[in-house]
Formats: sequence, C-alpha cells, structure tokens
Amino acid sequence: MKRLKVLVFLLCLAPLILLLSDLFFDRLSANPIDDITDRTGIWTLRMLMLTLAVTPIRRLTGWSSLVTFRRMLGLFGFFYAALHFLTYLVIDQFFAWDQILKDIGKRPFITVGFTSLVLLVPLAVTSTKKMIRRLGGKRWQRLHRLVYVAAIGGVIHYLWLVKADTSRPLAYGTILAFLLGFRVWFFLRKRWRRAALGTPAADPLTD
Repeated sequence: MKRLKVLVFLLCLAPLILLLSDLFFDRLSANPIDDITDRTGIWTLRMLMLTLAVTPIRRLTGWSSLVTFRRMLGLFGFFYAALHFLTYLVIDQFFAWDQILKDIGKRPFITVGFTSLVLLVPLAVTSTKKMIRRLGGKRWQRLHRLVYVAAIGGVIHYLWLVKADTSRPLAYGTILAFLLGFRVWFFLRKRWRRAALGTPAADPLTD
C-alpha cells in the first residue's frame, strides 16, 4: 500500500512535471500563459472527478482501502486549482488588483471559478486526521460536501470559458452528473431498504 501511495502521488504530480518540462524546453504554444492556465485548469477538474469517483468505485468493487487515496487526490485537485488561479493572478495580471476585481465582477466564468476555489480552501485546511477528530465525523462529512458544489462550479467555469467547442466541458459535466447521480441512487436505495426494515434513515450522501 505504501508503494502504491507513492505511485499515485507521482502520477498526480506528473502533469506538473510535464508542464514544467514543456515550458523549459519551449514546447508550449505562442501563448504559453494560456497553455499553463488551460492545463492547470483541466487537471483541477480531472483530480476532482477522480476524487469523487473513489466512493462509487469502492462501493462497486468492494475495495475499501481505495478510500485512502481520496484525500491525496482531493489535495492535488486543490493544488492544481491554486496553480490555475496563481497563473492568472501573478503571470497574467501581475497583481493588477483593480483589473482582477473588475474581472471577478464582470466576467461570470471568473466569478464562478474563483468561488469554486474559495470553496476548496476549507476542504484542504480540514483534510488532516487531526481536523477530522476536532470537527467530528458527521460535521466533517457535511463540510466536505462542498466538493460537490466546487466541482459543479468548475464545470460551469470551463463551459462559460470556451467560446465555440463545448464538447470537453460537457463531457466533464456528464461524468460529474454520473458521479453525483450514483450517490443519490445509492442513498435512495439505502433509504428504501431501511424503510422496509423499519429502521431510521441514515444521513444522506455521507461520503
């Protein structure tokens, strides 16, 4: 399991290594800022999708130890989201706060993307075992449902960003709809079974 964790960590880090390699060897396009922004944004969505896929895969396969990778995937999602925003903040706008504030207010895709990033901050901060114990399991689980909202916001951010070909953001939206729909279906099935047995319903969407 330790070796597998190291492998997953390296695989999650690989997109950044490849991006830095392309930047160093001048393999990016004529607009490298757009390339960096696009690739960090895409990997943010991918990491969030992988994070949300852990629970369905675990329930379908019975591989309970798969949950140990969820925190790592979620943190890498936040990591790439932070890089995505820092590329815009530092490289693209160079801390031009007036322009940044105007963009957040006037350009809806930036507003949604920034909101999604803000929602991921408390999830990253409370990702440690110590914070889970401090908050308590149920409160921690409820807080971390913000990842659903952040993922939806990320897909909307991508959809509103593109001007012509919406196939890729719609593909991510379809994947997200399936992952969230699986949770709803599992909860409803569990609730029906509990109702049939006369036991109280569990808290919905606990993981």
